[in-house]
Amino acid sequence: MDRISDGLETKAGAGSDIAALFAEFSTAFEEFKRTNDQRLGEIEKRGTADGLLDGKLERLNAVLDGHKAALDRASAERGRPALEGKGALANGEYKEAFSAYVKRGEEKALQTGVAGDGGYVVPGEVETEITRLMTHISPIRAIAGVRQISASVYKRPITVTGPETGWVGETASRSETDSQVIAELSYPTAELYAMPAATSAFLDDAAVDVGQWIADEVNAAFAAQETTAFVTGDGTNKPKGFLAATTVAEGSWEWGKLGYVATGTSGALPSSNPSDVLVDLVYALKSGYRQNASWVMNRKTQGAIRKLKDSDGNYLWQPATSADGRASLMGFPLVEEEDMPNVGANSLSVAFGDFRRGYLIVDRQGVNVLRDPYSSKPYVLFYTTKRVGGGIADFDAIKLLKFGAS
Repeated sequence: MDRISDGLETKAGAGSDIAALFAEFSTAFEEFKRTNDQRLGEIEKRGTADGLLDGKLERLNAVLDGHKAALDRASAERGRPALEGKGALANGEYKEAFSAYVKRGEEKALQTGVAGDGGYVVPGEVETEITRLMTHISPIRAIAGVRQISASVYKRPITVTGPETGWVGETASRSETDSQVIAELSYPTAELYAMPAATSAFLDDAAVDVGQWIADEVNAAFAAQETTAFVTGDGTNKPKGFLAATTVAEGSWEWGKLGYVATGTSGALPSSNPSDVLVDLVYALKSGYRQNASWVMNRKTQGAIRKLKDSDGNYLWQPATSADGRASLMGFPLVEEEDMPNVGANSLSVAFGDFRRGYLIVDRQGVNVLRDPYSSKPYVLFYTTKRVGGGIADFDAIKLLKFGAS
């Protein structure tokens, strides 16, 4: 347990008592609001706040972040499904053979799972478990559109503009109209790998659930790598992130580019009515996208926005209403994504949009495991790979906040 001054504490290792963690989180947020109200009152009266209050507020921000991280871990552990030996199996014979391959290198019963490039396809429930675990810790995967494919590239036709239409009288002449414009979006998959290691003694333990062990070992590595790519990836041997798209001021938006709203101040929110730019960003998004929209930003940016109020004195940022829920900003769910840039000159630090329609993740079916008992004796290495791609699906469904003059 890490303690900080002012009687506040962060319980990052508080275990899996979700109700208790949520209660502590709610208490910390109430203290945050009281402290920030006091700070704002001093600024209104004297034009500046006591530095001690600023310091306490930053510590409270850290407390809130710590409690939120603990809640996320506890929720992920509670949501983890049982695997080997703990439920019905879709293909028990193949699963048993896969376990024999991982533990002892036996291959004869695995011919139905032979991959063309060597190694073996993990049982279906293990593959599903890996995806489920990654969803818990990969924020973009949790809100984006996801499609499973059997090929290496997914191509998707999309109508950029529909056919021209118009009203006409019963006997009036009909002029020729423009036809619709169709574009093709392509999502190539790239190989993502992890290489967990185990000793022979560990693998010989009859109690070891090899499917769960593989999933536990690779999911964090897979999730961290793919999440970064979904945000900032350049598309070379990895998915193309939404921040890698060409951006343009919202007033000049066109298909193929992401629109942004500028704060008007380099590296900061406006000093006067700072929340107005957030309202502008919300309404830059068309109504059909707003109903399922989410905010995406990192922890530091969220810490700054957490202090904002509306004209009636209500905080724009609100904590989750349940232990497994999300915080909200102006009534829309907020997703914390550490790969989003910190606030800086001309940074695109806040995204807002319907990511289910705006960003598509493609998973090629199958997770392969290649057993290597030779390269790192006495350890046995398991070269585990999956193929994943991603890219923008609708350039009108995501808008960005640019911390710049224009």
